[in-house]
Amino acid sequence: MLLAGLGFAIMGAFVKAGAARFSPSELVFYRSAFGLLMITVIVCWQGKPLKTPLFAMQMRRAGVGFSALLLFFYALAHLPLATAITLNYTSPMFLALLSPWLLNAEPALSHRQRRHLNLCILGGFIGVCLVLQPAIQSNQLLAGALGLLSGIGAALAYVHVKQLGVEGEPDWRTVFYFTLVCSIASGAWMLVDHVTPLRWQDLPLLCGLGISATLSQLALTRAYRTGRTLTVASLAYSTVVFATLIGVVIWQEALSGIEIAGMMMIITFGILSARSKQ
Repeated sequence: MLLAGLGFAIMGAFVKAGAARFSPSELVFYRSAFGLLMITVIVCWQGKPLKTPLFAMQMRRAGVGFSALLLFFYALAHLPLATAITLNYTSPMFLALLSPWLLNAEPALSHRQRRHLNLCILGGFIGVCLVLQPAIQSNQLLAGALGLLSGIGAALAYVHVKQLGVEGEPDWRTVFYFTLVCSIASGAWMLVDHVTPLRWQDLPLLCGLGISATLSQLALTRAYRTGRTLTVASLAYSTVVFATLIGVVIWQEALSGIEIAGMMMIITFGILSARSKQ
């Protein structure tokens, strides 16, 4: 999950760099299409079967994930960046609320372990708020509500990822169907919205966006398939730390004392969550 967090932060840097030229629908499409091409080449080269006995579950995961992505991009377009990201990162909290009913196949947590993990998730989210310092104005309530729904949708998507792993679905197959649905849906969205003519100079950025997103999805899927769901979810906050550090290095963004304190909270509660079994 830490590798996924780093990968998503790098992906975010490519999105930030490409936002001046490409619309959100185009960035979603290229992120998905490059990932789909990459996974397809690897699968065909290794001769692995794409057919799945859990097609309906794969479609539900892809549909929920894409819907959450759409809501997140809407929030990004209509809210301050910090606010949109904070609302999306409520997903671990919703996972904690949903897991007792939706993750029956996972070993049960003791009351002490669940309380410990819930506190870690809450502490990590407070750290995210300190780093991003979100704010919503009265005319942004709709966008704020949709941003919150993106967090709920992301939590449901991660539940599906865990359930697919329990059923024995390999990581690459889950990522393949997710990128397939996202490529088709975002491609249609892009055609209706706007299409920017491509230049050779755009290829490094778009390839970097697709590769970082795909590797992050593979790492995230493996983490949820093999790890304890709430522990993995709390470590997802590491994306905020990595993204903040990338902003400092590349764009010379200054960090305040409150932001540094928030990053330390994210790191601390992430480490504590990983020790929950003890």
